[in-house]
Amino acid sequence: MITWSGISHFGDITITAFTALAIAGWLVVEGEKRLALWWSLLFAGGLGIVIATKMAFIGWGIGIRTLDFTGFSGHAMRAMAVLPVLLYLILERAPRAVRITGTALGFAFGALVGVSRVAVHAHSVSEAVTGMALGAVVSICFLRIAGSSLRKHVFSPLRIVLSMVALLQAPYVHPAPTQQWLTSLTLYFSGREEPFPRAGWKEHRPQHEAPAS
Repeated sequence: MITWSGISHFGDITITAFTALAIAGWLVVEGEKRLALWWSLLFAGGLGIVIATKMAFIGWGIGIRTLDFTGFSGHAMRAMAVLPVLLYLILERAPRAVRITGTALGFAFGALVGVSRVAVHAHSVSEAVTGMALGAVVSICFLRIAGSSLRKHVFSPLRIVLSMVALLQAPYVHPAPTQQWLTSLTLYFSGREEPFPRAGWKEHRPQHEAPAS
């Protein structure tokens, strides 16, 4: 039985970054270099915003106290950005109704990953919701560009199988220690010895787990 923790792993960087890179690579192989560039810029931009907000709080205490917001949820952003795009491209050969349904399911599962981050007490509601919104902006922007310019079949049956195999492993993947890496980097630049304390913002708040990106 898949737990909230298992669902959360679908947003882990070990899965989503690999999938994002694979999408870019497949687009390049099929001659869709312009789309590959757009996808890379959009995904990297979303990831950069997540990192910037997290570093701002860890090193300098910049956040929104009233919303219990200390940075966009990276898991939620990445899942919402990658899954709809992956399913859209996988279903490129399918009838339009099937493609729309599949893409919608990608958004739905991305949202479920966002919910899981709250359920496992890794993020506040505001952090999960804003992460989902940011990821949705990334995927929707790409889908609008791809819808008007995609010319070739990006996914062969073999690529579809490889994509599914990679995603099926997600619940069992050991989370990457991205939060620890980001904390160490931020402390180096901020000059602080310890991360800015979240305790004290509110009387009741979820306690962040280490892999909270």
